[in-house]
Amino acid sequence: MMKIHLVLPLLGLLSLSCAHTDFFTSIGHMTDLLNTERDLVASLKDYIKEEELKLAQIRKWADKLDHLTDTATKDPEGFLGHPVNAFKLMKRLNTEWVQLENLVLKDISDGFISNLTIQRQYFPNDEDQTGAAKALIRLQDTYNLDTDTISKGNLPGVKHKTSLTAEDCFDLGKIAYTEADYYHTELWMEQALRQLDEGEESSVDKVMVLDYLSYTVYQQGDLDKALMLTKRLLQLDPEHQRGNGNLRYFEYIMSKESNKSSSSLSEGEEVRTRKGRPKDHLPERQKYEKLCRGEGVKMTPRRQKRLFCRYYNCNRDPLFILSPTKQEDEWDKPRIVRYHDIISHEEISKVKELAKPRLRRATVHDPQTGKLTTAQYRVSKSAWLSAYEDPVVARLNNRIERVTGLDMSTAEELQVANYGVGGQYEPHFDFGRKDEPDAFKELGTGNRVATWLFYMSDVEAGGATVFPEVGAAVYPKKGTAVFWYNLFESGEGDYSTRHAACPVLVGNKWVSNKWIHERGQEFRRPCNLSELE
Repeated sequence: MMKIHLVLPLLGLLSLSCAHTDFFTSIGHMTDLLNTERDLVASLKDYIKEEELKLAQIRKWADKLDHLTDTATKDPEGFLGHPVNAFKLMKRLNTEWVQLENLVLKDISDGFISNLTIQRQYFPNDEDQTGAAKALIRLQDTYNLDTDTISKGNLPGVKHKTSLTAEDCFDLGKIAYTEADYYHTELWMEQALRQLDEGEESSVDKVMVLDYLSYTVYQQGDLDKALMLTKRLLQLDPEHQRGNGNLRYFEYIMSKESNKSSSSLSEGEEVRTRKGRPKDHLPERQKYEKLCRGEGVKMTPRRQKRLFCRYYNCNRDPLFILSPTKQEDEWDKPRIVRYHDIISHEEISKVKELAKPRLRRATVHDPQTGKLTTAQYRVSKSAWLSAYEDPVVARLNNRIERVTGLDMSTAEELQVANYGVGGQYEPHFDFGRKDEPDAFKELGTGNRVATWLFYMSDVEAGGATVFPEVGAAVYPKKGTAVFWYNLFESGEGDYSTRHAACPVLVGNKWVSNKWIHERGQEFRRPCNLSELE
C-alpha cells in the first residue's frame, strides 16, 4: 500500500543577531525606539517629496506612521504601557521597515537609506519581536483574555487604545508555531481568519492562514476540523500542492480509523484527544495566575479583623516620634506590612534617573553554578545603586534601617527594576534553601533574612506581588513599600514567603528592593530555639 505523508507548513529560520541579545522589556528603553521611529518617518517624508509621483505607496505608509508616532511621542510611557502598542513597535521596526527598505532600494535615495542604515543598529531584532509576542501570549493566559479582546485593544485602564490587524494576529500565530505551541497558534490563526472573513484588507490572505490552521488543529487532535479547513483552503486555491497532499492524508487517516473496531480500541489503541494549553515547569501555575487576576485570595473575615493600620514610631526612633510612619498590615502569616508615603516623588525620580542608563536584563541566582544568569521566568530590566553614589540612595538605606531596626551594612545594594510589556518574575524564594548551600557564599553575609520592596509607580492593570502558598496578593501603590521576613528567628527558611511579580497587563511598573542579610542582625533580631518561630 502506498504511504501518504502529511505536508506541514514551514517557517523561514529567524536570523538572530549575535550582537543584540536582549528583549526590550523596559518601557524606559522603548521610548527611545519611538523617537527613533519618529526620526525615520521624518526622513521618509523628505524622500517622498523628491519622488512624489513614483512613491505613492510609500507616502501612504509614511502618513499612517506619522500620525501614530505623533500621538505616541506626546506620552511615550503611557503609549507603550499598552502591550499591543509595544508589540507593534517591535514588529514595525524589526519587520516592516526592512520591507520598506527593499521597496525604496528600487529607486535609491541616498539620504533616506543612509539615515535608515545608521538607525538600524538600534533596532530590535527577531528575538525582541518574539519576546514581545510571547509577552502578549503570557498576558493572554495569565489574565484569561480572549484573542478578540486583545486584538481590539479592549484592556482595562488603557490610555491609547489600539488594535491588531489580521497580519499581526497571523504573525503571533506563526511565532507560537515556531515554538511548537499549537494551542496558541490555533487561537491566533482563528482570530486572523475571523478578521479576514469580516472583510479586513490585508497582505495576508485566507489561504495562508488556512494552511497553518489546518495543520495546527490536526496537531491538536481535531482531525474533522483539519479536514474541513483543508477543504475550505482548496475551494480558494484548488491547485494548492500542500493542501491537496494533506487532504489525501487526512482522508486516509479517517478511513483507517473508521475501519477500527471497538475491540481493537479496547486493546490499547490510542484515542486522539484534543490538547489544551501547553504544560510548563511551574507546578503552581493555576494558583499563581488566579491570584494575579484577583481571584483565590484566602483572607477570611475573621483574620481580616486582626489586620490594622497604625502610626509607627519605629521603636521610639527620634526621627519618627514626632513624624511617625504609616504602617498597614497586608497579611498575617507570613506577616507582610506596607509603609505608606515612605518614599517621596522626588526620591523616586532621582532613583529612576540614576538607574535608567544602567538598566540591563534582570538576572537570577543559578543554584547549580552559583552565578547570576538570565531566565525566562524573570522578564524585567534592573540596575544596582550603591549608597556612595548619591545622597538619595544613602538616605533610603538609612530609612530602611531605622524603620526595620536591621543593620544595612551587610545588605545588598538597592536593586531597581522596570517591568515593561508582560514583565514578570514567576514564583520564587528570596532566601537560599538547604539544597543551595552556596547560594550567597561569595557575599559572606549569610542568608537573606528579609526583603524590603519600594513601589515607585502605580500600575493601571496587573503587576501585583502575590504569595501563592498562602493566597496573598499585594498591589503596587506609588510611594509605598512592603516588608517581610524570609527567615524565622531560628534561621530556618519560611517557605510561605514564596512569591511572584505578576505580569504587567497595562502600564509601567517601577520597583526597587533591598535584600537584607543575616550578618549584623545577631543582636537586632536574636535567634529563637523554636524552628518555626
